[in-house]
Amino acid sequence: MMMEKNTSSENFFILLGFSNWPHLEVVLFVVILIFYLMTLTGNLFIIILSYLDSHLHTPMYFFLSNLSFLDICYTTSSIPQLLVNLWGLEKTISYAGCMVQLYFVLTLGTAECVLLVVMSYDRYAAVCRPLHYTLLMHPRFCRLLAVASWVSGFTTSALHSSFTFWIPLCGHRLVDHFFCEVPALLRLSCVDTHANELILMVMSSIFMQSTTGLQKVFGTCGAHLMVPPSENSPNQGKFIALFYTVVTPSLNPLIYTLRNKDVRGAVKRLMGWEWGM
Repeated sequence: MMMEKNTSSENFFILLGFSNWPHLEVVLFVVILIFYLMTLTGNLFIIILSYLDSHLHTPMYFFLSNLSFLDICYTTSSIPQLLVNLWGLEKTISYAGCMVQLYFVLTLGTAECVLLVVMSYDRYAAVCRPLHYTLLMHPRFCRLLAVASWVSGFTTSALHSSFTFWIPLCGHRLVDHFFCEVPALLRLSCVDTHANELILMVMSSIFMQSTTGLQKVFGTCGAHLMVPPSENSPNQGKFIALFYTVVTPSLNPLIYTLRNKDVRGAVKRLMGWEWGM
């Protein structure tokens, strides 16, 4: 039965991660650590700069600060555990830890998808409706949109997580991934999970309709929300997940601030020295 609660006495999972390539684990540890530190540094820089400089108190940088905070939280929900597993021999995660990780990965991924839609609307209003921009993107409305992003993340994640963790699991606890994700956990079930997969797919498809026509948003949300056919290529799925979990959040600060005059001006005002142009 789909909603039968798991009552197994086991209380941990083993995250296989990249254990099939033990000779790559040290290299992956170093590379992932570098990207994680870049993510923390770059996104914290955006948050602090947007807060300190009054010239950046605009809807664009308000949403960008939210995106940076989401990226920090999203990577932190899985990367520290991955680094520990890559460095040590023990690759376990507790059952409670797996539930928490899955819930927050889904929450933050969904919230980021919605926030990217909001940011796209903000840029549309700035470019296509410049005379009405201040009315359309009122500070109170911007805060409401940011809250809506988080609420949608928590709500959607609660549904996905409940459908995943209320299924009975088989004896083994080998999760063929580097973090707790829906498809990898569903493969541990002792029962037919097609109903679960169908429900998750329908929910994701309905949610994804709001991002139609927004290429970056669609690609990012697809990675976060859809249940991929990773049963045929789990190793490929791991590296794809690694890219959008590690690389993308570290590049967002560069993408949104590179050659940005507002950011350069804010840095000059705060640091008190001129940059060569």
